[in-house]
Amino acid sequence: MSQVLFQQLVPLQVKCRDCEERRVSVRVSIELQAVSNPVHRKDLVIRLTDDTDPFFLYNLVISEEDFQSLKFQQGLLVDFLAFPQKFIDLLRQCTQEQARETPRFLLQLVSPAAVLDNSPALLNVVETNPFKHLTHLSLKLLPGNDVEIKKFLAGCLKCSKEEKLSLTQSLEDVTRQLNITQKTLSEKVQELDKLRNEWAAHTAALSNKHSQELTNEKEKALQAQVLHQQQHEQQKKDLEALHQRGVQQLQSRLSELEAANKDLTERRYRGDAAVRELKAKLSGVEEELQRAKQEVLSLRRENSTLDAECHEKEKLINQLQTKVAVLEQEIKDKDQLVLRTKEAFDTIQEQKVVLEENGEKNQAQLGKLGAAVKSLSAELLKANEIIKKLQGDLKTLMGKLKLKNTVTIQQERLLAEKEEKLQKEQKELQDVGQSLRNKEQEVCKLQEQLEATVQKLEESKQLLKNNEKLITWLNKELNENQLVRRQDVPGPSATPPVRSRGGSVSSGLSPNPNVVDGRMTYPACGIGYPGASTFPFQNTFSHPVAARNTVHPASGPKVQFNLHFPKPSGPPGDAQSGATVSAPCSADKENGENLGLESKYLKKREDSIPLRGLSQNLFSNPDHPKDGTLGAPQPRPKPAVGAPSPSAYFPGQPPSA
Repeated sequence: MSQVLFQQLVPLQVKCRDCEERRVSVRVSIELQAVSNPVHRKDLVIRLTDDTDPFFLYNLVISEEDFQSLKFQQGLLVDFLAFPQKFIDLLRQCTQEQARETPRFLLQLVSPAAVLDNSPALLNVVETNPFKHLTHLSLKLLPGNDVEIKKFLAGCLKCSKEEKLSLTQSLEDVTRQLNITQKTLSEKVQELDKLRNEWAAHTAALSNKHSQELTNEKEKALQAQVLHQQQHEQQKKDLEALHQRGVQQLQSRLSELEAANKDLTERRYRGDAAVRELKAKLSGVEEELQRAKQEVLSLRRENSTLDAECHEKEKLINQLQTKVAVLEQEIKDKDQLVLRTKEAFDTIQEQKVVLEENGEKNQAQLGKLGAAVKSLSAELLKANEIIKKLQGDLKTLMGKLKLKNTVTIQQERLLAEKEEKLQKEQKELQDVGQSLRNKEQEVCKLQEQLEATVQKLEESKQLLKNNEKLITWLNKELNENQLVRRQDVPGPSATPPVRSRGGSVSSGLSPNPNVVDGRMTYPACGIGYPGASTFPFQNTFSHPVAARNTVHPASGPKVQFNLHFPKPSGPPGDAQSGATVSAPCSADKENGENLGLESKYLKKREDSIPLRGLSQNLFSNPDHPKDGTLGAPQPRPKPAVGAPSPSAYFPGQPPSA
């Protein structure tokens, strides 16, 4: 069983001995044969053939054992299974490089003989470069013998006969199909003529019919176009109005966001500038540290050299000290010699006195002693000169030693100063690093504060929306109660008194037309508020809050009513203990209506923004009674309408129109 891996024409450069090189196109076939007798193995078969020369045949069969020897000889890095694909890649590269003037990869067939005959040849894959021709692979191919050539030619003949047989069969099929198609073509031509005649008549009738229908449809389209144009104009106007309102809202919100963004960007720029300054300072300190380190290294080198010189000088001093000790010992010896000579001179003087007394007797001995004295005096003079020279040398050596000692002391002093300066710079560097870390921590804290501020801003916006809805609902309820009171009260001065929790009666009259019990009145909505400028929501409204509705005397009657805020734990319809509730109010409760709000909409937040338009001291005024209630509003007839759907923001209350 054989598997064909590659079979193509490849450009080949043929080299023979004593012949010129020539290029031919050779068909290279690579097959993988599986042999199971006697042992199951696979062989790689490489075959070279020439389509123009049927007797050109070269074969090579490589088994796994042969490939191992080939791999060892040529230093290949692939195994037997990957070798065919790598060889095919090299052949394809040779084919791709064929069109170039100087191809990089060449496929060569080298024969040692003068002509390609029955001698073996080498198939080389060569890579060319300006320096060297590098042979990647060299395979020894054997020429085919007569049996192999005959077998190859028989296979080629068999293939050609099979191809001829298939071509003749295909030719017969094609001629048969051609006859059939010619017959059908003649029939179809006749049918086509008939259909053309019928189609001409049919198209004429249809054109007339469609022209009439087209005129009708045009009239209908014109009418529909006019109608749609009118509707489009109306829709356009509505959409433009809606768009203008949306644009105005978005512009207001955009201005607020731009102001907040500008503030945050300024903070960020200030932080970035501080960080840049600290980084610049840090870089300067690091450069100074590097310079200080370099100076320390140079000073250490100088110190080491000075230590070496000092050591050498100490050695020299020790040598000189030994010499001085030797010279001192010699001087001591000379001194002893001088002392001995002096003693001898004294004895000689005594002897001279004795001899002078004996004058005449010892004349000859005196002359001898005088000669001895002269020789001794000469020796003493020489010894004194030697002693003076040694003392001068000793003085010069001591001066040099003192100079060296002073130089070493100065160098040690400079080294100590440098070390102190280095320690100071290291300490300053540590301080700067600590300050930089502190600044980084401050930057992190500022970023966290910025994030918290943004979050608080979003929550404040949400709370502001809820407060706006609350204000609109309260204004609506106040306006409704005012209208009811105006309809029910007959005269402008019939204001019923209200009894507070302590038993006192509060009258609806006030000397100041715009102030009632220390509260500013707002005639537009009919309710009086304390005279403060801002109002933060404090805690929850856990007890009823009394509000008095007063009207300017010139504008109409004064109206008093109760705003009843329930406790968070109790149901919305329960009455507070100690509060005076009128019958109309209980009737409103039976109808499912409640003027109170749930406490979750009135809780104070630490990061809340105070509302504008409501007084801050509405519920925090110390003069205002905490547990007192005001007079309840009078009932009014309600129109009989369907049950209102519950509000999503205020449970138990009907949604505002």
